[in-house]
Amino acid sequence: MRVVFMGTSSFAVPCLKALVHTEYEIITVVTQPDRPKGRGNQVYPSPVKELCLELGLPVFQPDKVKNPENVAYLKKLAPELIVVVAYGQILSSEILSLPTLGSINVHGSLLPAYRGSAPIHWAIINGEKETGVSTMYMTPGLDSGDVILQQKVPIGATTTVGQLHDNLAEEGAQLLLKTLDLIAQGKAPRIPQDETKVSFAPPLTRENEKINWTQSNQQILNLIRGMNPWPGAYTTLENKILKIWAGECVPDEKKVQPGTIIAANKNGILVKCGEGGLKITEIQPQGKKKMSAAAFICGNKIDLETILGNEEQ
Repeated sequence: MRVVFMGTSSFAVPCLKALVHTEYEIITVVTQPDRPKGRGNQVYPSPVKELCLELGLPVFQPDKVKNPENVAYLKKLAPELIVVVAYGQILSSEILSLPTLGSINVHGSLLPAYRGSAPIHWAIINGEKETGVSTMYMTPGLDSGDVILQQKVPIGATTTVGQLHDNLAEEGAQLLLKTLDLIAQGKAPRIPQDETKVSFAPPLTRENEKINWTQSNQQILNLIRGMNPWPGAYTTLENKILKIWAGECVPDEKKVQPGTIIAANKNGILVKCGEGGLKITEIQPQGKKKMSAAAFICGNKIDLETILGNEEQ
């Protein structure tokens, strides 16, 4: 089976690695162009391109894959199947219909739940206890094609989005191999998605990252886990950004304004929430590296009754 693989981010790397060790022929890998990043604005290849260079796989990096000349190039390759994993560009109907066996996608949720670009983040932020990966036939709609296979994955109470991302990426690779075998045998199922159970996982915004201290301690902890290691949940302390990387829920019944610091010691910084308290254990002050809350307290005077997130103080 002649396969075109389309992927860009680290989520796609385990799938491509798994595909390389099968009998299926990877005729080219399509990935996003090299991009500048970091303070030095140095240009870097995508994680998928890095793997291609390591393995000697052919790479194609169009700015816009749906442009006619790029579609013509893909058509000339005559793929039997296109596999898409975290590629990062919308594919036209013309591209999706090129392969004789169809175009399939590996998605980081149990569809129809969490359609969209940030399913892993939102699953943790929303406090889900379970998520998973799906393979599906692609259509022009947003993650709305028929499902082929799914694999459930539990979400632990302390799981971060980084840990879940890596877990789902590996599970997705194994699911992809099972899916390819079924397609090659002509036995892949087509399970229509239940449109009454659709939910969405939109791209994260800066506002999504901001901690709302009127929420319960568990909701705030879910946000912190769902933003770790990227992009990081934040509040403000004396009008400066303070990222919160880890914490614990603790019972607290004090009648003070949510966001108020009610204790600060070697065990952490205890903050009043809309319901209960949150003991912050790892933070990152603006312009500095991550550190334990205890280390921060050693080098900074913490006034009790200071209100986090109060940008007018």
